[in-house]
Amino acid sequence: MPASDRLHITVATDGDVARAVLQAGNTAREMGFDASCSCRISTAVSELARNILKYAGRGELIIARCRHGARDGVEVVAADRGPGIPDVDAALADHVSTGGTLGLGLPGVKRLMDEFELTTEPGQGTRVRIRKYLA
Repeated sequence: MPASDRLHITVATDGDVARAVLQAGNTAREMGFDASCSCRISTAVSELARNILKYAGRGELIIARCRHGARDGVEVVAADRGPGIPDVDAALADHVSTGGTLGLGLPGVKRLMDEFELTTEPGQGTRVRIRKYLA
């Protein structure tokens, strides 16, 4: 995929989170996702970007068009160099939180998207890749 088809957003402020959410929704609508799917994608991006701010302080989102076989979709990669996630299984379980929240963020993102991949290394950071495909 050409670099011009990828949008890189540094996440370091609440304004960056808002920009990422807006861009994700715009990209989804431009690709032909309906309002419901566009909202799901925007919600997932909001959660990932807020996690970057809360747990790492700074990171990056990449929003891009993707293709898998004959299916077109949108891919979002959220990456940071924060503390990492010490217990991935717990982080992906409903109602488990180390940050005083409801503990529905990452499990919710996983449910909203067609593909979800999380890699983390304690002390090195976290990378989440999500994809949603057009029906």
